Amino acid sequence: MIAREGDLIQHKSNVIFDVKGLSHPENRVVAFPRYIPNPKGPRNNENLSYDKIYSLSDRFKFLKEHLPHLIVHDKVFGETICAVPTDEIIHHFQPQEKIVNLRINKPKTVLEEKALQFATDLQEMANIPWNAIGISGSILTGLTTETSDIDILIYGEANSRKAYAAMQQMLKEGHPRCKAYTTEELGTLYNFRSKDTYMSFEDFQKVEKRKAFQGMYQGIDYYVRFVKDWHELSEHYGEIYYSNAGYAKITANIHGKTEALFTPCIYQIDNVNIIEGPKLDSIKEIASFRGRFCEQAENNENIIAQGKVELVLNKKTNKQHHRLLLGSNPEDYMTLKTS
Repeated sequence: MIAREGDLIQHKSNVIFDVKGLSHPENRVVAFPRYIPNPKGPRNNENLSYDKIYSLSDRFKFLKEHLPHLIVHDKVFGETICAVPTDEIIHHFQPQEKIVNLRINKPKTVLEEKALQFATDLQEMANIPWNAIGISGSILTGLTTETSDIDILIYGEANSRKAYAAMQQMLKEGHPRCKAYTTEELGTLYNFRSKDTYMSFEDFQKVEKRKAFQGMYQGIDYYVRFVKDWHELSEHYGEIYYSNAGYAKITANIHGKTEALFTPCIYQIDNVNIIEGPKLDSIKEIASFRGRFCEQAENNENIIAQGKVELVLNKKTNKQHHRLLLGSNPEDYMTLKTS
């Protein structure tokens, strides 16, 4: 099975998982539970009802109680993850197939109609091919509610940059169907995100109000993720090993953010000052598998960040360096450094 960020998979237990990243162990898919069967749940798909879980702590709690065999310590990633065996997967939800289905068979709900219209606006304004666009989230699985949002995927580096530029233009020029978040709407987003990423609202607002890949489309929240195509990957499972080197709080300067748009995202940093944690002289980058850290800072901006420190060893070149990984701990953050 070839699965990647934005895809969803259904386990034989009927739990639906969202796939994380683009690199997976052989015969397994790195993914975390997102929709869990519950007879009284508000989300309905065919004959099953579901609840949604979001925070990493809730996901691991559920796994420990119901599917403990999916929790493994991966020697390549150097941490405990959820890895679903491919022979236990009964369905693979693919965002690109969903958008093909909506275009051919027509939307069945108002939310699907708005999602397809948003995708159409992006496709036309960015001038990208339809096979570079997908629809994920609850629309992909048919588990929508009245509060569901529009979750769009853009595939390929060139397509992603064109689409993001188009979204910036849409917001700047006042597109009739698309608008940036108001302060009040950012507050709602903050209340949701701060449950597992602690940050002051002032710091949160500084970075989030600049991001064009999120906002409101015809009164519905939207979020767009950007994922590289398979042929653009520079790393395959087992070529690079990661190991825990502690936890640190640093200040640094962003000097390279060409990978900041994508999930996973990467920032090249210099002028690193370690405020707390192990004193290492080779922290070269900040990375995250969580979309909330995409486009978090611009080149030449000073940031303050806190997260897990990892030793990164390239088995092909035998070179190594350290990086700060964000997203596995609620205390992880990255924001602009004020003078």
